[in-house]
Amino acid sequence: MKNILALIAICIATIGYSQDIKPTFTVEGDLVKAIYYNEDGSINTQGYFKNKKLTGEWIKFDKEGNKTQIAKYENGKKVGKWFFWDKESLKEVNYDNNVIVNVSLWKQESYYAANE
Repeated sequence: MKNILALIAICIATIGYSQDIKPTFTVEGDLVKAIYYNEDGSINTQGYFKNKKLTGEWIKFDKEGNKTQIAKYENGKKVGKWFFWDKESLKEVNYDNNVIVNVSLWKQESYYAANE
């Protein structure tokens, strides 16, 4: 009996901790702003939809609130310059109509070497 009660308690605790924070959607003119959250309540990703398709700028954050990605969409397709940050580098990816045109990578040490 004790084993069953312990198992039930573990299941209830697991269910309580596994609940995700639901995204929020706000109408702004003809756009819908979407915000998706991390488990701790911080913002993970935010951007816009138009006619149920990704549009405009989408930004992704790490759990400390630092930008890790900026993306651009037009009518649901990847366009323009996308930026990806990590601790060591910045990557720029250029898209045209969902196709990668070119990729550039900058590392932190190359910045310091050029400015010494």
